[in-house]
Amino acid sequence: MGAAKSKRVPRAVREQQMLDAAVRTFARRGYRAASMDEIAEGAGVSKPLVYLYLNSKEELFSRVIRRESAALVAAVTAAVEPGAAADRQLWSGLKGFFAHTAERPDGWAVLHQQARTQGEPFAVEVAAMRAEIVRFVTVLIGAAAKEAGCDGELADREVAGLAHALVGAAESLAEWANARTADGTSAFGVSGERERPTAKETAATLMNFVWAGLGRLMAGERWAPGG
Repeated sequence: MGAAKSKRVPRAVREQQMLDAAVRTFARRGYRAASMDEIAEGAGVSKPLVYLYLNSKEELFSRVIRRESAALVAAVTAAVEPGAAADRQLWSGLKGFFAHTAERPDGWAVLHQQARTQGEPFAVEVAAMRAEIVRFVTVLIGAAAKEAGCDGELADREVAGLAHALVGAAESLAEWANARTADGTSAFGVSGERERPTAKETAATLMNFVWAGLGRLMAGERWAPGG
């Protein structure tokens, strides 16, 4: 008998391998500099097969954005503890966000650094993901206001603004926590700096900043400019 033929890799599995390689390449090279040759090599396939499955570099990048966006939204929503107090829900959501971005720093780099700067349709897809997270956070803040008995005092516009501010702060902190040097290693631990903060530590930093302010706001304390 001749040698047994190697088992054929299912298309769905092969596509995920290509997407994994694409995420790594786009994160490190940037969209413009990334080559299909490098992506194919990283996936262990031929370049023609990448084109056969994913059509073009633009379509490949769009697929990467959609996959990483869906994974991030799923991680945040799944992390929130159903039925918990408002602060626990916000806390668990933040931990889920920072844990996911730490576990998938290349995916986060593609979403936060690459896709938003490449124009349509890529920026539009990332904006849709961000809007979904903002809506989710708006619900959490609204629930916190209701729990504090001041939901009538916080206008929908103000709650939405707070949600946008919180998401923006989380994005900025995630970029800081996942900062890397030119060779792709963590920027923390270099030149005597401390180790990279954990997802729990980063979430606590933001929670302490946000919840203290929300607590005062919901207690009726508002800052006003003098003069």
